Amino acid sequence: METLLEGWTALAGRSRAATAVGAELVARWSEPHRRYHTLDHLRAVLAAIEPLAPVADDADAVRLAAWFHDAIYDGRPAWDEERSAQLAQALLPRCGMTEGRVAEVARLVRLTATHDPGYDPARAGDANGAVLCDADLAVLAGEHYDAYARAVREEYRHVPDELFRAGRAQVLRRLLGAPRLYRTARAHDLWEARARANVTAELRLLDGAGAVGGGFTSPAAARTGRDQRGH
Repeated sequence: METLLEGWTALAGRSRAATAVGAELVARWSEPHRRYHTLDHLRAVLAAIEPLAPVADDADAVRLAAWFHDAIYDGRPAWDEERSAQLAQALLPRCGMTEGRVAEVARLVRLTATHDPGYDPARAGDANGAVLCDADLAVLAGEHYDAYARAVREEYRHVPDELFRAGRAQVLRRLLGAPRLYRTARAHDLWEARARANVTAELRLLDGAGAVGGGFTSPAAARTGRDQRGH
């Protein structure tokens, strides 16, 4: 926790207001109803940003957006991102952030609703958005993908199995249908192949009418002989 808050301090400063905002964010990420969108997810996204940071136009804005991107999480897609962006707009000025920086952070948070930054390595574009979205999706390539998929199911435990499988499969097909999951060249090289293998394996399970929580093992887990998962 100390290391996480030190990272926040490096971004937001040591003022009383910044310290209070950091504490509020940690409290939000620690809410008991969360299973995947937890402090571990925040740490993972912040870590995934680092190898991609040289691509960003404003890496600190991307890091700040990571702190806020699921700060409000009720399992309501798009609405959660909008409310999280509004939270950033309300809290960051207290930390002395400029109007432009606040606007950019809020824009990036909203972008995580679609993970579509409109970036191409050959033509550039929204580099900040590409880095944040790639970092947020890095879990798809993780060795712990199976644990991630179970945690996502638990966050939607109020949804009946059949409806969850249909909705989840639609999301996975949309991901696989994209020309590339990761927009930055670095993320593509690091994670694309493993992510596609993991997502394909989960989709096969869903199409086979097995519950996500019931025995899914990612290719990464199979290679290591462990039951693992990650997003």
